[in-house]
Amino acid sequence: MTSTRPATIPAESRPVLWIILVSFAMIVIDNSIVFTGLNKIQAELGFTDEGLSWISSIYALFFGGFLLVGARAGDLFGRRRVFAIGLLIFSLASLAICFAPSQSVLVISRAVQGIGAAIIAPSTLALLQAEFPPGETRTRAISFYAAAGGVSASVGLVIGGIFAGWLSWRIGFFINVPIGLALIWALKHFAHDSEGKPGPIDFAGAVSSTLAIGLLLVAIERSATVGWADRWTLFALVASLVLLAVFIVVQTRVKLPLMPLRLFASTERSGAYAARLLFLGANMSFYFYISQFMQGVGGMNAAMAGVAFLPSTIVNFAAAMVVARFITRFGNGPVLLVTVACGLAGMVWLSFLSPGSGYWGALVIPSMLVGIGQGGSLAPLTAAALVGVEKEDAGAASGVVNVAHQMGASLGIGVVTAYAAGASNALVGPELLSERVHLAMQAASAMMFLTLMIVLFVLQRRPKSLER
Repeated sequence: MTSTRPATIPAESRPVLWIILVSFAMIVIDNSIVFTGLNKIQAELGFTDEGLSWISSIYALFFGGFLLVGARAGDLFGRRRVFAIGLLIFSLASLAICFAPSQSVLVISRAVQGIGAAIIAPSTLALLQAEFPPGETRTRAISFYAAAGGVSASVGLVIGGIFAGWLSWRIGFFINVPIGLALIWALKHFAHDSEGKPGPIDFAGAVSSTLAIGLLLVAIERSATVGWADRWTLFALVASLVLLAVFIVVQTRVKLPLMPLRLFASTERSGAYAARLLFLGANMSFYFYISQFMQGVGGMNAAMAGVAFLPSTIVNFAAAMVVARFITRFGNGPVLLVTVACGLAGMVWLSFLSPGSGYWGALVIPSMLVGIGQGGSLAPLTAAALVGVEKEDAGAASGVVNVAHQMGASLGIGVVTAYAAGASNALVGPELLSERVHLAMQAASAMMFLTLMIVLFVLQRRPKSLER
């Protein structure tokens, strides 16, 4: 009888795994740490309500836009060297945010942070693939990787809330600096450098994909304030679709494409990319809007709001720690079906929030369901996205996974914000915010439902094994 106990991580591989996990956790925490500090940032620097979303969106935009370039750079110039450069860029940008005197400095620094993260993220997943061959050990490593991402998003809210409420929102960014420098040192001493394979970088693909994603985000952001009938909104939307078509054509013609289209030949991988994009869009919207509800409607300060996410964080971590065992026993698809369904149930429940909703009666249980969905879904989604990927495509595949992750977060918040802008103009104050959160959770629920449909009709085909 085959054991259902997941394989353990070899001792010699644990330092590299820790580098991977801490690096990935740092960039995820950075993306969520601002949420519980948004009110303080708005009060100090004078952001408008619409401008607040750009603090997260600009980071996700540059993160996603440069991910394919970052992934390819590691293959060309050596993974460890490029990884260290990404950490240095990210750390310096974090330092600039810590001392940002104005809105423009903060937003520009967040964009630079996104570029650094775009180098770090694919390097972490490519290192994981290089260090752990296909099999149960890689499955276990992926579960830790997914746990680091899922739990870190919740931890970032807690840390951000505590710092913003008791000290300053700026401290949350400053802590990236010593962590980043320590990781650079650890990379040099514990990680093996890969030989770069010199070759041309697909600049045409990089420019067209970045502009396509950027213009799509601009169109969605404008639609929230001026509507889809606005000519500049329509121009940005059409231009983004044209550039996306250009990018696809470029990928079929260049020798070393940023995103080899053969990665999409697998129905399972394609489904995993689409499911991840929708899943992240829904879940990042959950953090963005529920943190505002807790403060703007529930009357919590930033620190209290951060602590209020602890129940969700705890079940998130618990689900992530046991998911590898359930995958080994029941298979990737069934585990995804159950965990995504839990997340959907939590989102639907939260869509009924009102100005009179209390924390214990209306927020705790649905937030815990969302936490189960996050902790239990990211590992099997990551594994499904890497199934059957050849060694020479490892970096590119890592880039695509992270593009789906970050663009899901960015575009998800943009789409949900546009939908939530339909709240009645007759409402003001907490009533208006409550109505926006109500609409936002409706949109997030729709994304989770689409995720569940992909899992049900596409990702259920593979019975058990995560790896080939």
